[in-house]
This record gives sequence, C-alpha cells and structure tokens, in this order.
Amino acid sequence: MNSVAFIVIAIFTLAAGLAAATLQKLMHAALSFAVTFVGIAAFFFLLGAEFVGLVQVFVYIGAVAVLIVFTILLTRRDVEKDRMFNWSGVVIAIAVFGGLIWAILKTQSLSVAAPEIPALTVKRIGEVLMTNYVWPLQCVGLLLTAALVGALILVMEEKQ
Repeated sequence: MNSVAFIVIAIFTLAAGLAAATLQKLMHAALSFAVTFVGIAAFFFLLGAEFVGLVQVFVYIGAVAVLIVFTILLTRRDVEKDRMFNWSGVVIAIAVFGGLIWAILKTQSLSVAAPEIPALTVKRIGEVLMTNYVWPLQCVGLLLTAALVGALILVMEEKQ
C-alpha cells in the first residue's frame, strides 16, 4: 500500500511541479505551485512526520502560496502579455536532474543500521525552538515581517 501511495503522490507532485514550470499564465502556474506544496505535505504524512506535514500545509500552502497569488493579483502588469516558454530553464533542470541521478548511482549504499533515536514530539520541538534556537526563530520572524511590509509598500498605490 505504501509503495502505491508513494507512486501516486510522486506522479501527482511531479505533474504539478512540471505544470508550475511550464504553464504560460502566471496565475495557473502559481496555483500549480500550491498543488506541488500539497504533494510535498502528502509525502511528509506518508513518512509519519505529521508535524512537519502540518507545518508544510500551514506555512507554505496557507502563507507562501497565498502570498504569491495575492502578489500576482495586486501587481500592475500588462494582462495581454503572458510568459514565454523558457528553454534555458529546461536545460538547467535536466542538467541538475542528471547530476542528482549520477550522484545517487555513484553513492555506495550503507549496510550499517541507523542508531535508535527517541521519538520526536511537538513538545520537544517547541522546547528546542524556545531554548537553543530562539535567536534564529526571532530572525526568521523579523525577516518575514520585513518582507510583508516591503510587499505592502510595493503594492500600495500613490495617493494624488
């Protein structure tokens, strides 16, 4: 069952990612990008990492994808102009894919079993974030706030 679910989710995610990269209408590409995020969240749920899957749904689908869609809707652009197909992006994607396949095939498999680690709970993640990683967490919050203020300044229309 897991193999079938993995294959279905993989095909779904890859198709959405390919659609996001190749669709000519920017809004359709952004919505396909959000569907790609859904597929990635499904992978996390399939792996048993429910917390990371929910963070993927809340942060990336609920915030980033919606921000991209709103940015597209609120920016001034020529409606008749669509994106042209970018062949250089296809060549770079194929080169990166080939490099990753080559690296995977050249890597020797490990026969040593991984050590047993204790279960990671949401409580433990929260404790670590609020003790050891409080400064990086604050910096990310400050960066996201600055990005939101910058986006609002760009979108605001000048009053005459």
